[in-house]
Amino acid sequence: MRLLIADKLHPRAVEELRALPIEVVYEPELTRESLEKRMQGIGILVVRSTEVTSAAIGAAKDLNLIVRAGAEFDTIDVRAASQHGIYVANCPGRNASAAAELVLGLVVSLDRRIPDAVASMRAGKWERQEYSKAEGLHGKSMGVAGLGAIGREVAVRARAFGLNVIGWGRSFTPARATEMGIGYAGSMMELASRSQILTVHLALNDRTRQIVSRAVIDALPDRAIVINTARADLMDYPALFAAVEKRGLRVGLDVYADEPKGTRVYPAPERFRPYPSGGLVYGTPHVSAATDQAQLSIATETVRVIRSFLLEGSVPNVVNVSSTASRFQLVIRMMDKVGTFANVLGVLKRHGINLEEVTNTIFDGGGAACAKLRLQSRPTEACLAEIRAFDEVLQVGLVTLPILA
Repeated sequence: MRLLIADKLHPRAVEELRALPIEVVYEPELTRESLEKRMQGIGILVVRSTEVTSAAIGAAKDLNLIVRAGAEFDTIDVRAASQHGIYVANCPGRNASAAAELVLGLVVSLDRRIPDAVASMRAGKWERQEYSKAEGLHGKSMGVAGLGAIGREVAVRARAFGLNVIGWGRSFTPARATEMGIGYAGSMMELASRSQILTVHLALNDRTRQIVSRAVIDALPDRAIVINTARADLMDYPALFAAVEKRGLRVGLDVYADEPKGTRVYPAPERFRPYPSGGLVYGTPHVSAATDQAQLSIATETVRVIRSFLLEGSVPNVVNVSSTASRFQLVIRMMDKVGTFANVLGVLKRHGINLEEVTNTIFDGGGAACAKLRLQSRPTEACLAEIRAFDEVLQVGLVTLPILA
């Protein structure tokens, strides 16, 4: 089997992957267009920002696993991977500390205008009176939308700054807020109205797209600080920049809808101009996870996923395998002999029963095994009788599984 690394990956991880029983091909310069032509004979694909299209997946006849060396996986056509029976896995939470550090760095920079002060000093100026103007952060309220790994790390650091943290998320509860020692908001609108600082750490999907809408932005107090290091499409950027110009909002961004592809020129530098309202926009070029610590942690997790798949047959962090809709579980104790399990499967096939999931455990000594088969429909008594009739079958049991909401 061949493993293709189609993005830059920490050298230590590449070295560890080469120690596995697999041929490693390292081609970090590949693009969306060139990847499709390199997929022949590839069994495992590792990517970071390189897009994996349905065409690339369709060209990969031997592909078993795609690993996104990062948290999000929206650059991979997961639907196409699922249709071809290809696992997709990610590395969630490994960049949480790095992203949280950037959030607090942007907050402090916006309050103290650190980039502008540095630019002034580099120009040979000593504008102490100008850059002595800062509101300070202690005692202000910070709203954190999304309390996943990154949101939780932000909350911890914000409390160390003396900020009063308030959380909101679709699965975030008042009880969880109490456990974390932070406040609770019942909606995105309520969170904005209570936040002098707002930072967003939500996954992008149909429910969260543009969740920081014009109405949410209007609910923020004048001069509020807004941070987005997650996904550009979570926010209504035109409304956000209008609020910077009219109401003096201070904004820190690491993600943009118009991020340049294959060029080092950012297309909208005017966003970072001085605003007469006193509003500010500071930005970094999509670097929230770009610390050595984060990259090594992500790379280490990538190796763990691949090693588990190769050596144990399991896929940690898989994102496109859901719980089955099985209603029944057939438990069969049988002799561990060639053809016994095949005979059982043959009976189920003749009776038109679809198999959703199978596990087979061999006992010490190799004399007996226990198979657990999850089924969509209930086997008839005739079907069970056929299975029990085999000399190698020791016992057959049928369990009705609970319906989980």
